[in-house]
Amino acid sequence: MTPVVLITEELAPAAIDILAQEFEVRHVDGTDRGALFAALAEAEAVIVRSATQMDAAAIEAAPKLRVIARAGVGLDNVEVPAATARGIMVVNAPTSNIVSTAEQAAALLLSTARNTVAASASLKAGEWQRSKYTGVELAGKTVGVIGLGRVGVLFAQRMAAFGTRLIAHDPYVQPARAAQLGVRMVGLEELLREADFISIHVTKTPETVGLLGARELALVKPGVRIVNAARGGIIDEQALADALAEGRVGGVGIDVYAKEPCTSSPLFAFDNVVCTPHLGASTHEAQDKAGTAVARSVKLALQGEFVPDAVNVQAGGVVAEDVRPLLPLAERLGKVFTAVAGGVAASVTVEVKGEVVANDVSVLRLAATKGLFEDVVEDQVSYVNAPLLAADRGVEVDLATEQESPDHHNLVTVRGALADGRTVSVSGTLWSNGLRETLKLTEVNGFDLELDAEGILLFFRYTDRPGVVGQVGSTLGSSGINIASMQVSRRAAGGEALMTLTVDSSVSADQLHAAAHQIGAVGSSAVDLREE
Repeated sequence: MTPVVLITEELAPAAIDILAQEFEVRHVDGTDRGALFAALAEAEAVIVRSATQMDAAAIEAAPKLRVIARAGVGLDNVEVPAATARGIMVVNAPTSNIVSTAEQAAALLLSTARNTVAASASLKAGEWQRSKYTGVELAGKTVGVIGLGRVGVLFAQRMAAFGTRLIAHDPYVQPARAAQLGVRMVGLEELLREADFISIHVTKTPETVGLLGARELALVKPGVRIVNAARGGIIDEQALADALAEGRVGGVGIDVYAKEPCTSSPLFAFDNVVCTPHLGASTHEAQDKAGTAVARSVKLALQGEFVPDAVNVQAGGVVAEDVRPLLPLAERLGKVFTAVAGGVAASVTVEVKGEVVANDVSVLRLAATKGLFEDVVEDQVSYVNAPLLAADRGVEVDLATEQESPDHHNLVTVRGALADGRTVSVSGTLWSNGLRETLKLTEVNGFDLELDAEGILLFFRYTDRPGVVGQVGSTLGSSGINIASMQVSRRAAGGEALMTLTVDSSVSADQLHAAAHQIGAVGSSAVDLREE
């Protein structure tokens, strides 16, 4: 059945085209709660902007939901913890509007410097008052940037072109990095005292709400112009209005407000305030970028792939090209481990060896954890809730890396200890013949293998002796189960052996037990590695 993608607000046509190629796209007015809840019943993905509230109630109304996508940056309207608990991925478009927002901040700063808006209104009213609207140059002035993240950096780069001196406050940015950008890092109070212009570029958190209040505004250089195109509430609007009334602040450019929509603010009373209705991301380019970015993320999520922009996935972020092909391998190794172990381990270590460890491979631990629980719990297991499932069961999953891999270019091993003291290990690699890459199982519990990690696999551990292969084949054949491939590994003739089979159809527990009993196996297991 084709997955349903529900779009609740306007989305770029290019984004809809991406989705319509593979999914059934439906539309609903996200502000109509009744219609939204009815439409969510069949949705596997929902794409919202800012008006649709995806709270716990909406999430509860969507039993099939696998991904919530916000075509923008903020997630104030998505209840992320509720989604995470359900294993639902939450994605946004974190870089879609950074250029537009930086440009909006620059536009507000220039407008306040040259009194552009007030002068325009005066002229349109029939007045010609050049001297009244005399402004100031940026060249040679000090611009203080509060928050030197992605938008802050873009804003600083644009201000540098005007010949300004740049200072910044951001406790999470190293001075050496700032120096590369031509920015001097300072404390907040020093920035307030030195800057002729101040622009806010921090995210809204409990720590940043009210960051600039009456006390901080009392420290600013008289006549300073302040711009906020980040998030409302970071500046105390009443305290800012008081500073304007006192003449301490010479001008304000503001695009965001503590409560939105905002049609009434003490700041609106001043001619030297330029105010816009949250237009930071309101460019055609930003809207298109946001829509197409989340459309691609939704496509990846519904295909079961790792999504770099997932905000509630541990080890999120950019996955190196060398690491990405190993994600399905790690996940399958996790599934094989659980099958061979016969249950959940007490502790697990994901070992990664080879040249790939030059990259961040922490996502492989996440993929293996997902595999560990896929056949254990009834609920959907995803990159989102796999760590929660491990934590709930007291399973600690560690990561170990080593650059040397004597036998394989790269090798991934899932090794763990069981509650009864046994240890289990499974290893695999990515094998390539130059034309095609294949996931290979290379080891199970110390037995060497060379087997494709795909299809339905059966494992039998038994004492090596003549005729066992024939007995297994006969028993499975009598149940109509065809063997596609078979491999036997042993440490010594007549010793313990491991038989691994790939079969063409599912094997019931009774059928597996019958085959194991026929050969006197001391252990047997089955795992389905077919793509869903």
